[in-house]
Amino acid sequence: MLSWIACESPKQEKAPVDPYAVTTERLTIKVDTLYEGFEHPWGMTWLSDGRMLVTERKGEILIFKDDQYTGEKLAGVPAVHEVNQAGLLDIQTHPDHAANGWIYFSYAKPVDGGGATAIMRAKVEGNSLTEKEDLIVTTPAVEGGRHFGSRIIFDKDNYLYFSNGERGSNPENAQSLKNSHGKIHRIHDDGRIPSDNPFVNEPDAIPSIWTYGNRNPQGLVYDRANDRIYGIEHGPKGGDEINLIEKGNNYGWPEITYGIDYDDSIITEDTVKTGMEQPIHFWRPSIAPCGSTLVTSDRYPSWKGNLLVGALAKQHIARVTLDGSSYAGEEKLLQDIGRVRHVAQSPDGYIYAITEGTGFLIKLIPQE
Repeated sequence: MLSWIACESPKQEKAPVDPYAVTTERLTIKVDTLYEGFEHPWGMTWLSDGRMLVTERKGEILIFKDDQYTGEKLAGVPAVHEVNQAGLLDIQTHPDHAANGWIYFSYAKPVDGGGATAIMRAKVEGNSLTEKEDLIVTTPAVEGGRHFGSRIIFDKDNYLYFSNGERGSNPENAQSLKNSHGKIHRIHDDGRIPSDNPFVNEPDAIPSIWTYGNRNPQGLVYDRANDRIYGIEHGPKGGDEINLIEKGNNYGWPEITYGIDYDDSIITEDTVKTGMEQPIHFWRPSIAPCGSTLVTSDRYPSWKGNLLVGALAKQHIARVTLDGSSYAGEEKLLQDIGRVRHVAQSPDGYIYAITEGTGFLIKLIPQE
């Protein structure tokens, strides 16, 4: 257990400043460790009844209530193609979940030829998934398990966006509109293809594509106040990126990059090309960015409008400040907490994070 992590009950939130509190540049926070023992956690969301769901890549969904693990898991989770980075991935509730009951998750679906990133929707009755249906299955399938993505967000009009990696060994996928990989996709909440998607009328193009040239986006954030989408993606060795995701844009991979290959060879000499977008920020060396959130909660007034980006390789949370949609700076939070797989803001405005290696669920509580 790291020395500064507190394990007191979250019900003590009104107590004086905790002796284990962490002082950051703008805020002092208490770090409550709510759970230990995750095995490759991936996504988290909250149901309208207050329960919290956390996915594990091996294909399980753990149920939490009142910041405690209930000891229960959802039944009826579909089989997953669990290979390397592939498996059960992100999970999100529909913006109108209280009325319609839909939850959505991305997973590597076992299909002929290996696995395919798929988006399923379902409802929760008791502790079971019901009314399950795949809304979209990406193509082509691959045998391996590299760069499956995948995050899910909804915008103000309830369009669903999801990210899908280019599969690693085939980086050229990202530049072709004839396959689903290395892209951000946009669909209706029932799986229909929107008629105004940018490539819907282009022959042989995958009609769900919203953007392309994305390497392996494992962070996807919607800024509702400004109607903006940020895609946070892994580069190779260096060149992790934050991109402003806009309709029809090409983000360049592998034609342009600020990174090199893992064996130190040059992927391309080019960092800029006409018709290809520049990131608003890149990391070199890589931090291996993953699940992220935009702070909108009044509980963290000095962090409002900041991106919180989980860092796998560098094992911290990056608090990224923005000037409009431009990068303005960052602070490293909770160094060595573990491989931060996802950061999320709960409906009641608290920040939670899940980690690999250390296997934590933590809650950040601002101190008075």
